[in-house]
Amino acid sequence: MTAAFDAALRGAPARMLRSDGGEVVLAVRRWHADAAGGDRWLLDRCSGPVVDLGCGPGRLVVALTRRGIPALGVDVSAAAVARCRARGAAVLQRDLFAALPGRWDHVLLADGNIGIGGDPFRLLRRAGALLRPGGTVLVETDPNPAACWSGMARVHTPEGAGPPLPWAVVGADALWEIAGAAGLAVTATYTGPRCFSELRLADAPRVGRRVASLPVVE
Repeated sequence: MTAAFDAALRGAPARMLRSDGGEVVLAVRRWHADAAGGDRWLLDRCSGPVVDLGCGPGRLVVALTRRGIPALGVDVSAAAVARCRARGAAVLQRDLFAALPGRWDHVLLADGNIGIGGDPFRLLRRAGALLRPGGTVLVETDPNPAACWSGMARVHTPEGAGPPLPWAVVGADALWEIAGAAGLAVTATYTGPRCFSELRLADAPRVGRRVASLPVVE
């Protein structure tokens, strides 16, 4: 899977073409910039040690570290890891399903990373297993709340098309069902140009499916 994203993780413009015909321009400039805009929702909900799964070039790890919050990035891509280290971010080059150190107050799945591996249920089970008691999984969801797709996709850059990889797209409504099956409950949501959900282990009380939208400067 690393080869599919390496050019984008080095800064090349990229788009993802899905097997169902869907296409999305990947937010490469945001990945390589400092954390800003909607990232603040994620950052403000982190109060203790954080692991960022699929951290890419590491902007969220850097931002959390600057806030005095211990943070570790995990990415399988050598290009991502090199960029993280150049920015001073703590990072492991590792498959997110491989052994990882410790337990965490917060697990991040930003920038559509809920799609990694094409199986959001398995990924949420993995994220939940990394939590300390009372911890949260913070997920960026598709802007379309009804989105729910799993299949194969290719990343296209000026260097060419990457190999097919399993991928998924999950909106906020679909996330409720998948999270519940994975033993997690949605406890907060954010709707704006980018959309996010906070999950806790399922014994935590649920809240309403929507909170007031707030303006986000992208």
